[in-house]
This record gives sequence, structure tokens and C-alpha cells, in this order.
Amino acid sequence: YLKSNFIVDFLGCLPWDIIYKVGGKKEEVRYLLWIRLSRVRKVTEFFQHMEKDIRINYMFTRIVKLIVVELYCTHTAACIFYYLATTLPSSEEGYTWIGSLKLGDNSYSNFREIDLWKRYLTSLYFAIITMATVGYGDIHAVNLREMIFVMVYVSFDMILGAYLIGNMTALIVKGSKTEKFRDKMTDLIKYMNRNKLGRDIRNQIKGHVRLQYESSYTEAAVIQDIPISIRAKISQTLYLPYVEKVTLFKGCSSDFINQVVTKLHEEFFLPGEVIMEQGNVVDQLYFVCHGQLEEVGIGEDGSEETISLLHPNSSFGQVSILCNIPQPYTVRVLELCRLLRIDKQSLSNILEIYFHDGRKILNNLLEVRESNLRLKQLESDITFHIGKQEAELALRVNSAAFHGDLHQLKSLVRAGADLNKTDYDGRSPLHLAAARGYEDIVFFLVQEGVDVNTKAVARGDSDFLKRILANGIDPNSKDYDHRTPLHVAASEGLYLMAKLLLEAGASVFLKDRWGNTPLDECRKCGNKNLIKLLEAAKSSEMLEFQDSFRETTDKLHSRKCTVYPFHPWDPQEHRRHGVVLWVPDNIEELKRNASEQLNVPSANCVLSEDAGKVLDTDMISEGEKLYLITETQE
Repeated sequence: YLKSNFIVDFLGCLPWDIIYKVGGKKEEVRYLLWIRLSRVRKVTEFFQHMEKDIRINYMFTRIVKLIVVELYCTHTAACIFYYLATTLPSSEEGYTWIGSLKLGDNSYSNFREIDLWKRYLTSLYFAIITMATVGYGDIHAVNLREMIFVMVYVSFDMILGAYLIGNMTALIVKGSKTEKFRDKMTDLIKYMNRNKLGRDIRNQIKGHVRLQYESSYTEAAVIQDIPISIRAKISQTLYLPYVEKVTLFKGCSSDFINQVVTKLHEEFFLPGEVIMEQGNVVDQLYFVCHGQLEEVGIGEDGSEETISLLHPNSSFGQVSILCNIPQPYTVRVLELCRLLRIDKQSLSNILEIYFHDGRKILNNLLEVRESNLRLKQLESDITFHIGKQEAELALRVNSAAFHGDLHQLKSLVRAGADLNKTDYDGRSPLHLAAARGYEDIVFFLVQEGVDVNTKAVARGDSDFLKRILANGIDPNSKDYDHRTPLHVAASEGLYLMAKLLLEAGASVFLKDRWGNTPLDECRKCGNKNLIKLLEAAKSSEMLEFQDSFRETTDKLHSRKCTVYPFHPWDPQEHRRHGVVLWVPDNIEELKRNASEQLNVPSANCVLSEDAGKVLDTDMISEGEKLYLITETQE
């Protein structure tokens, strides 16, 4: 109050009439009397309270208000009429509306000597008949400025008359906003009296309804008839900046947040209201836009302890909703709050689609709770719920693989599902798809890089192994200990499984984290047939390696030469371009290759630069120039 209206109210209470007389009747001081007009807002507030007071008849209140408005306007006009007459020089006062006035035998030529109350009633009479546009002709404007004011005043009176008539019509027809508020409040009071509600809850109900009325809390009703797509855009424009900053949604996708925003509802709460009570079942999640709240823990003896304060960008109700447990703390409003809420069913429907974001929300919730030692008791509930969601997600992935639903499986993968999770029997999606013969599912899982579960090899599931190997999975894939499926087959003595893996290209030379090869594991197992199989595979792999090494070595030691289709002693004009060839194992192959490349099928002799005949390719050095001719050219 000191920062807002105190100074104006203080100046309006000063005795400006006395100050005007004491100060030498200066006209500038007289104008300060206009400050008292600020008291009109007090009258306005008074009538607003009367209209909302259901103990007073609403029609009576409205009629009294309209009469006061009319009297105030006519009183102001009367004062202005008199002011226009008294601000002229004394010699010109006869040329004013009141100075030239004659009512019967009464003359107002010396109106300043007439009783003040009579002068006021005369001015008020002039104002009223002008407002009513009756115009008897006994009083009228005389000078120019009086005419100008009468024109302005009559124009204003048309608006005022429309206001008065409109309000009277509304009283008869009914349906005004204030009347609806009064009717609603009357019904609520009857309800509270019938059910004998306590004083605290009564005050909360009345305060909340009054807040709705005073804050024009009708946004939802206003846009109810607008298409839902446009309402969604409105919600995103209004609420997205608040929801994006909520700690609970940190790291969540923008699509998920947009879906949440479209389901939000706005609410206001007064200080002292309890939004959630400890131990109750909660079905609403709230986000704080403005204001402050507190979380209060209530002990068995009724004592209260403030757990935390909730500021803008905070949320509450999430523990109860997400973990399906009773509300752990009471939430109470400390100052006027603007909140956004979403119901549990809507949030659950969104999380069923964006369940990857649901896992992030639970992780964020766990991080927030761990930062508060008092709240760590909820950690087990949150951790249990995370594990439950992980199990449900693995079940959904396995169900999609079991039924061959590739579309659903892809959508689960896009949402962040782990394809290596197993069910209670240790079966992964790859096991189920292969067992059911869904080659498209198996191929998709292989492309996604799923791990080959060595348990399948240990169980001796040869059909499953054949299917996944046929779909191109790497037989040398390794687990955490760098063990390949062949390691497992060798350690368990599974001859058939090892044979299938070797036929698919499994290596016997790969080592695990302890430096053991599959052959080392097999020797520990003692299966002689399997040892022979792996030793034979080792020999075969060594032989392939040697052959490959030899081919590489031969390639590295190959020589090349340049062969020309003319005699080395031919003149310059008879010479042509030659061709570069690898030197083969024998001279006949060199002749054949060179004659084909140079298109000289009759050539049958190879000469050196000195015109010497080359009889063996071992005589040819690296980069040597040779000449291909026929025997007659020689």
C-alpha cells in the first residue's frame, strides 16, 4: 500500500480549501482539489464487494450503483457549468448561462449573492435536463465555451444513457458474469451447509471461486470450440517455455515434451491451500510456473517438518504417479501460485509411446532424490519401478520378435530398446525369432549388431545356431571376456556345435581375456574327437594362411618388363609404343601374352636391347626392355 496508493490517498485527504484561503486564494492551489477525485476508486471497490456479497439482493445493488453513477456524472457536469460561469471577469458574468438566467420574477444577475445551495441546485437542474436532452428552454448556453461544453456533454450523455439502459436490460434478462458468480457461490454455500463442511475448507472453496472470478479464469471455456490442432499450438506457445525447464524432463525428446504440453491445464491457488496430502493417492502431476510452495512431512504425532521449497520450474506428484505409491509429503501453497497440471492417465498414454523418455524421467527423478538425504528413503521404490519397466520393455521386445512383428520391433528399437535383454528363461529376441523361423526379424537383428548369446551354444541348440549363421552373423563374435561361441563349445565338449561353427568360419586361434584358445579349452575338457576336429581345423587354417602368405610373397617378388613390337635396331620412324607386362614363369607364356597385347600374332622371338635372343624368363631383370619379332626379322 505504501508503494502504490498511499501518496495519492494522503494528498486527497489534505484540507485544500483551507490551504487555498490561507495561501491568498491562488488559482493554482485550487486546482489541487482535483486530487480528491482519486477517491472514486474507493467507491468502485465498495460496489464490487457489494455485488459479490450474496447476502445483499443483487438487483438492489445494481440499481443503487447505477443511480450513484448517474448522480456522480450529473454532479460533475453541474460543477463544470458553474466553474465556466465563475471563471469569467465580473464585468462579463451577465453573459453566462446563470448570470443571464430569469426564472419568473427571480433574476440571477447577481448570482454570487444567492444562497450557495440554491446555486448548486440550479446547476444540477441544468446538468440533468441537458443529460436527459429535455431542453425546456429556460436554461441554455450563452457564450461560446458554454456551447462547446454542452456539445461534449450531450455526446457523453448518449454513451452514459446506453450504459444505463444496457445494465437495466441485463438485470431483467440476467446472465451477467457477476450474477453467474453469485449463483455459483450460492449453490456452493448450500452444498457446504448441507454437508456441514469445516471452516477451513469453506474458506478455501470461497477463495478459489473468488480467485477464478477476479482473474477472469475462463481460458479453457473460451477456446473450447476451437479445433484441437489449434488448441495444441496455443498450449505450446503458452506452456512450452515452462515445461522445457522442468528438471524432471531433462534430456527428454522434444516430441515427448510437445505431447505433454498439449494435455496441460492451468490452475491458480491461494496461499494456505493444501494441494496434496501425505498418504493420499495422487492422479495429477503439477508444474510450478509462478509462486512458491512447500513440501511438508507430517509425523505420527502430528508434527510438521518442511522438506523442501518448490519454486518455478519445479514439479510435484511425480513420485506417487510414476512409482504407484502414496503421496510421500503434503504440498501447501505459500504464495499465490500459477500451476500447470496433467492427469495420470494422459501421462501414462504418452509414456506408452515414448517409453524411452520414461526411463530418462525415472533416472532424473532418482538423481533429484539422491541429492536430498531425507528423500533417499524413496530410492528403493524408484529403483524397483525402473527395474519393473526394464522387464516390461524386454517382454514387449521379445513379444514382437516371437510374433514376427517387424514394424513394432523397429519402433521399439527407435525408442531405445535394448535388443540384448533376455526374459526369465534367458531368451533374447534373436533366439525367439530364429526359433520361429522369422528370417526377416533375424536379419534385422543381425544388422542391428545383437550379440550372439553363448548360452545357446552351451545348451546345444543347433537349430538356432544354424539359423543365425545362415543369416550372416559373425561366428567369431566375442562376449565381455572375449570368448567366442567356439570357446564355449570347446569347453563344454559339444562336437556338433563346434563343427557348425568351424564350417561357418570360426577361428581356432582367437584368445579370450586369459589367453586361452578354443583348442586349449578343448584339451581341458578331454573330448578326444573334438580335439582331433580342432587340431585338423588348426592345420587347415595354418595351410590356408601359408598359401595366402605365399601368394602375397609371390606378388611382392614379381617382376615387370616392357615389350616393344619391333627390332631394337630398327630406325626411329618404324618404332611403336610397347606394353608393360608381368614376367611369367616361362618364355612361351611371355610371348603369348605380349603378342595378344601388341596384336602381332606372327611374332615368336624375344630379343634384349642388344638384339640377343632371350630363351628363359629367369634371364629377365626388373624393368628390362624386350622386343618381340618374328624369326625372319632376326
